[in-house]
Amino acid sequence: MPKITNTKTNESINVEENSPIQNACEKLGVPFSCEEGTCGTCMIDIVSGEENLSELTEEERDLARDKTHRLACQCKIKNGNVEIKF
Repeated sequence: MPKITNTKTNESINVEENSPIQNACEKLGVPFSCEEGTCGTCMIDIVSGEENLSELTEEERDLARDKTHRLACQCKIKNGNVEIKF
């Protein structure tokens, strides 16, 4: 099962394949506000595993995000593990 790890705390949460990572990131301490990709509050840095996430959304592109700088409210995990910091 894929997992999301907060590199600051080493805490990890399992996530179902092909599912949003928002709930896991929220439990790991990522702050959220609008949850629609417009405010940018949930910006995370992908330390490793960017290839395991969905493609960038239009909302992420609008906020100048890239494969290693994402919005947690917009990402889905495909498979494998992802390490984040925020």
